[in-house]
Amino acid sequence: MSVGIRYDWQIEEIQAIYDLPLLELVYQAASIHRQYHNPKQIQVCKLISIKTGACPEDCSYCAQSARYKTEVKPQALLEKETVLDIAQQAKASGVSRVCMGAAWREVRDNTQFDQVLDMVKDVTDMGLEVCCTLGMLTDAQAKKLETAGLYAYNHNLDTSPDNYSTIITTRTYGDRLKTIDNVRQTNVTVCSGGILGLGESVADRVSMLHTLANLHPHPESVPINILSQVKGTPLENQPDVPIWDVVRMIATARMIMPSSDVRLSAGRARLSQIEQAFCFMAGANSIFSSDDGKMLTVTTPCPGYDNDQQLLSLLGLEMRPPFVQKKKETVMG
Repeated sequence: MSVGIRYDWQIEEIQAIYDLPLLELVYQAASIHRQYHNPKQIQVCKLISIKTGACPEDCSYCAQSARYKTEVKPQALLEKETVLDIAQQAKASGVSRVCMGAAWREVRDNTQFDQVLDMVKDVTDMGLEVCCTLGMLTDAQAKKLETAGLYAYNHNLDTSPDNYSTIITTRTYGDRLKTIDNVRQTNVTVCSGGILGLGESVADRVSMLHTLANLHPHPESVPINILSQVKGTPLENQPDVPIWDVVRMIATARMIMPSSDVRLSAGRARLSQIEQAFCFMAGANSIFSSDDGKMLTVTTPCPGYDNDQQLLSLLGLEMRPPFVQKKKETVMG
């Protein structure tokens, strides 16, 4: 099976892929994965919370919202030297992409943004891909990040357009798409995906994938997150997402956005080695790893560097070096 890149996916087509018998779906996704990616390589990423907590948004899943009483204690913007030390340790452990997240609603043109630009430049100079997730972004701010050397900007859609307002009311779906469009005015790559376990239906999951797959070009990076239930948030009592739902989402994303990296992101800590291997077979080719057992906050666990190196070695996989992803997509004629 040889496939090209499409931007005209219909909801019904994506639903039909999602509904394939599971093993057939995984087989087809694995076959497509091998056309566009080295199946032996997994990119290992490190997420650094450079400014934690006190966010004014009301995202129902988030431990960092100021509206909920969680275990997260607000912290000011980290010093650049602290960030560089964390990035250097990550690089020494095989990480090739460092993502810096700030609990902001939007980027403001102030000294803190200038400090972030300095961080981006210096971590990029270490030979690492740098991704930022800082909230909403103007086109001028996106250009400043590009000038600083930013490789990717993360701005997740989270869920479907129809389900979105049940999860977040402080910004719109259109706001999210506008930020992605602002990033697209630069050479910075786009990282955008969603979260499973927000109470969404299968139709919502397919709708979110439909939105992503009809962006032109596709996001170079598509994180598939699994909800980590946080005490104190509105979604604290959501049931766990079945592993086979996660595999279906990864495989479907792989088939409709074949050149994108599909990242098995938040929530991976509760998956067994066998479950993670199934996700890799289905087309996931990136994970987040950590030296401190957490992803962004104390409430979001993340597997450690040593455990992940053992897992990849067990499966005969290797860590992908930075800057190998192809920038150009092959469009189906």
